[in-house]
Amino acid sequence: MEGSVIVDKTLEKLAEFWEIAQGWLLSPAAWSQFALLVVAYLVALYAAKKLRPLLEKLLTPALDAESYVARARRFVAMFLPLLLPLLAYAFTGIGESATRAMFGSGAVIAFGKRVFLFLAVRILVREIIKDPVMAVLGKYILVPVAGLYALGILDEVMAYLDGTVVPLGNLSFSVLFAIRFVLVAGAIFWLGRWSNDQSSQFIKAQDDMRPAMRELIAKTLEIGIFGIAFLLVMNIMGISLTSLAVLTGVIGVGLGFGLQKIASNFISGVILLLEGQATVGDYVELDGGEAGTIIKMTARATILETYDGRWIVVPNEDFITTRVVNYSDSGSANRYEAPFSVSYDTDINLVPDIIEKAVAKHPGVLNDPFPPDCELRGFGESGVDFAVEFWVEGIDDGRNKFTSDVLFLIWNALRDEGITIPYPQRVVELKTPLPTA
Repeated sequence: MEGSVIVDKTLEKLAEFWEIAQGWLLSPAAWSQFALLVVAYLVALYAAKKLRPLLEKLLTPALDAESYVARARRFVAMFLPLLLPLLAYAFTGIGESATRAMFGSGAVIAFGKRVFLFLAVRILVREIIKDPVMAVLGKYILVPVAGLYALGILDEVMAYLDGTVVPLGNLSFSVLFAIRFVLVAGAIFWLGRWSNDQSSQFIKAQDDMRPAMRELIAKTLEIGIFGIAFLLVMNIMGISLTSLAVLTGVIGVGLGFGLQKIASNFISGVILLLEGQATVGDYVELDGGEAGTIIKMTARATILETYDGRWIVVPNEDFITTRVVNYSDSGSANRYEAPFSVSYDTDINLVPDIIEKAVAKHPGVLNDPFPPDCELRGFGESGVDFAVEFWVEGIDDGRNKFTSDVLFLIWNALRDEGITIPYPQRVVELKTPLPTA
């Protein structure tokens, strides 16, 4: 029964459209409006062809420009594809005023104006919107709404959707309310994410702040922005926050029992950011054997990147409850040593000066806190054992191979001075003579 009603209404609407089309075809005023539509489009096409190169030149900054003005110019330049349909819409609006003044009607040209607006919305969704969520909302909601508006049946469809109620347990809502909620929530949370990205970039560019403080402020702003977005959505849609009291209580109970680990990790992450004992860029090693460079700190966990490119997700609680060795790859110097041996035939008094001068030539070796120091470590079975201690910025692995470079310098320096590096030698005593041939 309901299907037949929809079919009957559709047929009635098609018949109404056919009557309107017949009236337009037989009306001189309608033909004059069609002519004005064509003129408005041609004028818009000519104006867009002349204006677009000038606007592109005006709105295109230098490639390396990153100021706020440059970003704003790039943002406005994104909407240049809308120039033609918007100009056609504006010129058609002028033509509509003229036809209404002359003929007392402007239905045809008003329809053309709505079509130009539909084309602008279609270009906006297909060519300008790049965000995946907003693209889906535009494709399946915004474009159909613009199409219904162009056909002049938007109000009737909205009334039908508003009257279609969807029951959900003890709650019920109309289809129109659901569509509005999705649109409003999507737009507000997209704006919140964009604002969060911009504020995070601005905060992380403040080099005078500690990395941990930058992360903490960025996380606080993120929570605040999306909290405000949530409250805005609830307020705009007319949803009382008191109705969420039960849900809030359930979440509190869940945090107290089932989600206590998540709460513990979140609080541990806040403590880490406040204390700054481990932050992004530091090379750390935990009691459990996990080791790597901190590349990201989230509300729940810290992500380490190992030298072989693997990511290790470590709960924030482990940084608080276990022993953590921080090699401070983000700025503190570290000491390493490279062992070597020389032959017993060498004048060992000359070795320290030769090696220290050779190692000091390495661009990564520091003189502060201490310059390279060559020490005698002992008298081995095959040669005299030395080791040179040196300080560098960073970790001796991954991108840096300090010990390897230093060993090359030692080898070349000893070779240039004619000093040999011994290899193990053994004396074999035979108890019985070798058999003769």
